[in-house]
Amino acid sequence: MEFTKRQEKIIEIVRESGPITGDEIAGKLSLSRATIRPDLTILTMLNMLGARPKVGYFYTGKSGLSVFSKKVNSIKVKDTMSLPIVMDENSSIYDVIVGLFLDDMSSVFITNGGFLAGVVSRKDLLRTAMGKIDLNSTPIGLIMTRMPNIVYVTEDSSVLEAADKIEEKGVDSLPVVKVVDEELKKFKVVGRFTKTNVNRIFVELAKDNF
Repeated sequence: MEFTKRQEKIIEIVRESGPITGDEIAGKLSLSRATIRPDLTILTMLNMLGARPKVGYFYTGKSGLSVFSKKVNSIKVKDTMSLPIVMDENSSIYDVIVGLFLDDMSSVFITNGGFLAGVVSRKDLLRTAMGKIDLNSTPIGLIMTRMPNIVYVTEDSSVLEAADKIEEKGVDSLPVVKVVDEELKKFKVVGRFTKTNVNRIFVELAKDNF
């Protein structure tokens, strides 16, 4: 397990300027406090940084990285993934909106012939609903993001790999697929991996080990 460039920069800033507040760290990086909050959480859970209320973050020079890394890398997506919402690309936009909000999901995975064909998010649906398109007669396939522009993971991917893809692509969730034919890009959707899954994993590991 390796730190991201941003996490390495945060460690450097805290080592040189600590104690320092989260807002001050964000300012030095020209980022918002919300953007670096996950990095600060990870670094404090790994004991790379310490934190005191009304004081700020300080460098500890210690790391629980070795034990933590082994545990994280031993967890597979299939051990933590959630159930997905899957609908056919011929389904109407209206039906997809109803399905998404009834199950309170951030996205719906769309299939063609049973294989992953696209994905549509809450933002996509909201933007479409605000237009003049006929939601009842227009198939979801017309507005979805299509393959191969979809980031996915398999059941045997590590949760670290999945979390990294979520952060890199700026998405809320990833389809978890079973590869039927790699060359023809035929993937069966078997689950979903979300930011909530990532948060749950780190909270559980932190409670067990730190």
